[in-house]
Amino acid sequence: MLGTPQSEVLKPNRICNLQTMKKIIAFGASSSIHSINKKLATYAASCVPNAQATILDLNDYEMPIFSVDRQNKDGFPQLAHDFKDLLMSADGIIISFAEHNSSYSAAFKNIFDWISRFQGNLWYSKPMLLLATNDGDRGAKTVLEQAHNRIARKNPYDIPHFSLPNFPKTFDDNKGILDSKLESQFQNALAVFVGQL
Repeated sequence: MLGTPQSEVLKPNRICNLQTMKKIIAFGASSSIHSINKKLATYAASCVPNAQATILDLNDYEMPIFSVDRQNKDGFPQLAHDFKDLLMSADGIIISFAEHNSSYSAAFKNIFDWISRFQGNLWYSKPMLLLATNDGDRGAKTVLEQAHNRIARKNPYDIPHFSLPNFPKTFDDNKGILDSKLESQFQNALAVFVGQL
């Protein structure tokens, strides 16, 4: 996709003069323009106190399909550098995973394949909060477990994760998570993430 990626910046939900504002990068790991995972990631980012959140759209980071031959011939796409730079600039990262055929979406997997080829730590050892949702009873738990196992392997932090099932019934754009038990589970995961920032 041509042009400069346009990221959405959420206004801080609380300002405290005694604390440095934390920078949060959040995105739904999906290219859908109606992504429910982007909605969940945005909601989670808005719940982080004393923070400014930048919400990424994966459509702004559409790159050629990764291959070693392409990398050797053409090098890294500029968008891969841009994506990595955003991760490096963050104090914390929130990702909500879409589940396609029990795995990552193609859009996320391609970005993941490109940025994993850079030397150094893929996620810069940042505190992370991993989420997933879909309209089914399992709430995309399969892909969330894959992501957590992979990401937590080399991260020094305890990586909290949360799955929200039945998104159309359990989430409201204005009210957030509607089910009190699920909201409590989410807040517990969020508290671990916030405590590590």
